Amino acid sequence: MSKSSAGFDWTSILIYLALVLFGWANIYSASLSGTSTSFFDLDEVHGKQALWIGLSFFLIIIILSIEAKFYQRFASVFYALNILFLAGLFVFGSTIAGQTAWYVIGGVSIQPAEFAKVATALAVAKYLSGIDVKLQNFSDQLKVFLIIGIPVFLVLMQPDAGSALIYFSFIFPLYREGLHFEYILLGFAAVLLFVTTLLFGPYWVIAGTLTAIVLIYFFNRRNRPSALKYLLIGIVAIGFSLSVNYVFQNVFKQHHRDRFNIVLGKEVDSRGIGYNTNQSEIAIGSGGWTGKGWTEGTQTKGHFVPEQHTDYIFSTVGEEWGFLGSSLLIILFVALLLRLIILAERQKNQFHRVYGYCVVGIIFIHFLVNIGMVIGVFPTVGIPLPFLSYGGSGLWGFTILLFIFIKLDSERLSF
Repeated sequence: MSKSSAGFDWTSILIYLALVLFGWANIYSASLSGTSTSFFDLDEVHGKQALWIGLSFFLIIIILSIEAKFYQRFASVFYALNILFLAGLFVFGSTIAGQTAWYVIGGVSIQPAEFAKVATALAVAKYLSGIDVKLQNFSDQLKVFLIIGIPVFLVLMQPDAGSALIYFSFIFPLYREGLHFEYILLGFAAVLLFVTTLLFGPYWVIAGTLTAIVLIYFFNRRNRPSALKYLLIGIVAIGFSLSVNYVFQNVFKQHHRDRFNIVLGKEVDSRGIGYNTNQSEIAIGSGGWTGKGWTEGTQTKGHFVPEQHTDYIFSTVGEEWGFLGSSLLIILFVALLLRLIILAERQKNQFHRVYGYCVVGIIFIHFLVNIGMVIGVFPTVGIPLPFLSYGGSGLWGFTILLFIFIKLDSERLSF
């Protein structure tokens, strides 16, 4: 193999720096208090975040200094260690806000779920790049779903439904590597059935679904479709729809049910469970076209949005930087995602390509769900905005995720 190197992708690096620094500026504004004396006051969250950002640069140097083949060779080891760390939470972890999701060491909280996404991405990439692995084979599909499913189960046990939701992002690399499109359609159909059943009740949804199946069958008669196949689809759809209310009432927790009902318009609650989203929408709407100016947001300075420096950081962007600033932030994310897709497609090594699409999927789902949550389109599920939300584990997790791929891309000519 050649030792040639393609160099680091500075477009991705510069976008990363822009997002991280802009995130810190908004964390500073959201956490600003009358007692703060410095940009780097370690008693304030913006000071702590500045420290995490500084340490991230050392982490980047380490990641980029290691040979790219190291990540492929030890992907299984990283995955196994992260599974142990997730399982160890139930013995050694600390419970914060009802979730046993952190190790607290010397006053520093570390959330393994943030790093488990990276390890799972490496494990998926290593498995799919195996010589005899073909996603058209059902046995290979089961194995890769098991790789993804184990950390999902452990994260759900914490319980952390938001972090577990992110694992749906692995559908992107799986589809790119040959998973049949029917799986994606099945997922969308399940979500659609779930939501419509909550809105209209199971019997109306069953009637509509059966009508649609019958019409599709008759319009598709020239292709000689199997009547048994359509019958099975109808039976599964009926069973799924009838089970929705039971799952919603007995599996979902009360605060999850409340959030779904608010988003679906079945409840109006601007002071209880919907308070965060309502205040967030007010803050974003008050920003207008150009915003009120950095550290000048009245909603932000008044701390009307709880935990605004974490999951709701986008509301600070909307209030203080306005529509133009929010649009620029979204453009930066879109530019990063498109750039990463381009990098993934030019990889000569399948491990590199699959991992690249894992990175794209994870960042995209975080970005989509977080902003949708903040503007009231999605229920509040506790998903941070990549590179912007406060949190050392989150920042390091995304930094590791991205820069491993930048390192892999830099040595794509060596394979």
